[in-house]
Amino acid sequence: MYLAVSWKSSKQTCIARSTMEFEFIALDKAGEEAEWLRNFLKDISYCPKPMAPVCIHCDSQAAIGRAGSMMYNGKSRHIIQRHNTVKELISSGIITVDYVKSKDNMSDSLTKGLSREGVERTSKGMSLRPRRSQHGGNST
Repeated sequence: MYLAVSWKSSKQTCIARSTMEFEFIALDKAGEEAEWLRNFLKDISYCPKPMAPVCIHCDSQAAIGRAGSMMYNGKSRHIIQRHNTVKELISSGIITVDYVKSKDNMSDSLTKGLSREGVERTSKGMSLRPRRSQHGGNST
């Protein structure tokens, strides 16, 4: 079994008025990346057709609720295009969005400072192994 991981850490370029909006903007970017990766794999004939939706894990229940909502709140007009994009990706079967508890979010080690235990837990969750030194022991 193979697992593709795609991640990016960057300063957001648009204004968000709440944590939910920040998470939703990240969800939109992840959805666009997932669509690009699916198209790439289809173009090189690597994946079988039909392809399963790409599952995006999100630790914001508010952002997930907004993604699945057909109603749109006028208070967030500045992200309406992102909302429409995510809704379209979900309805067309390109992505699914699943809730993951923050403590179980494997990507935290890629974007946040964690304790040693947190790094070890998330590394194990991503099937990463410790680097071996040239002398045969674990690198520290």
